[in-house]
Amino acid sequence: MVSEYEIKKQICEIGQRIYNKGMVAANDGNISVKISENEFLCTPTGVSKGFMTPEFICKVDKNGNVIQANKGFKPSSEIKMHMRVYKERPDVQSVVHAHPLYATSFAIAGIPLTEPIMPEAVIALGCVPIAEYGTPSTEEIPDAVSKYLQYYDAVLLENHGALSYSDSLINAYYKMESLEFYAQLLYQSKVLGGPKTLSEAQVQRLYEIRRQFGLKGKHPADLCPNAKAGKPSCHGCGGSCGGHDSADLIAEITKQVMAQLGK
Repeated sequence: MVSEYEIKKQICEIGQRIYNKGMVAANDGNISVKISENEFLCTPTGVSKGFMTPEFICKVDKNGNVIQANKGFKPSSEIKMHMRVYKERPDVQSVVHAHPLYATSFAIAGIPLTEPIMPEAVIALGCVPIAEYGTPSTEEIPDAVSKYLQYYDAVLLENHGALSYSDSLINAYYKMESLEFYAQLLYQSKVLGGPKTLSEAQVQRLYEIRRQFGLKGKHPADLCPNAKAGKPSCHGCGGSCGGHDSADLIAEITKQVMAQLGK
């Protein structure tokens, strides 16, 4: 079993990765890991993620209350967002929040990442929707993110950044890295005249490969009502195919996607 100290070291290493890759600036971003049903390790507020050491890391309970923190450190102000993910996704063991340049640019522009442009992104991420804007450190962001947690493993945060979560710290980080790479490719292909997206048949083949691999997490390949019924999935729908309870949410996501496609 990995010790608590080793997990703290791993958090610091991932913090260095996201800092060195330019996914955060100054003291931005936050990382957390679930170590028991009521114990979570998280990065502190007001500290650069590129220069942390294990003694910086705080421990909180499922309500975000401090269990242990060394003098001069307190949990990230965004801990509420992390706790909402853990509460609503029992399969999640780690959460990463960052401000990757290209992905955040799409979040600022109000453009979800839904275009199927490369096999790896289709298989690993599916679609990446945008959770509506919320004031940092309040319940507004957790409430906005909550609408997407059962359908996706990563979301953009409107005018804010990106959030990824998975069954381990390294996988949560990989999803953030993949999200940013996807966003960069999509942006650059648009500069070159627009991406040539994969066909519906090609997307379906990739969805089937994902199902054969038995990959964990939430993904349109598994959750789309059409896919469940044996019908063609709707990769570019951003979830508007009926997976959500809110009609307003469905309409808004559809509106965003159609605007992006120029229809």
